[in-house]
Amino acid sequence: MPSRTKERPESSLPKGIGKPAQRALAAAGVSRLDDVARLTEAQLMGLHGVGPKAIGVIKAALEAEGKSLAKET
Repeated sequence: MPSRTKERPESSLPKGIGKPAQRALAAAGVSRLDDVARLTEAQLMGLHGVGPKAIGVIKAALEAEGKSLAKET
């Protein structure tokens, strides 16, 4: 079985997002990267404490796993 190394546990948000963004995501019920992938960029920006830096970190972490944010409708 191939070994898979990860920088963070699968259940956590990526490192590098600030505490205000972490609190905002937690208040919205988002605790895992997979949860974030269900949101659009506009929804994330609508959370007080989540800004461009946090969104950039989240997008990079999603891209590293072959995922992305939800598409705007």
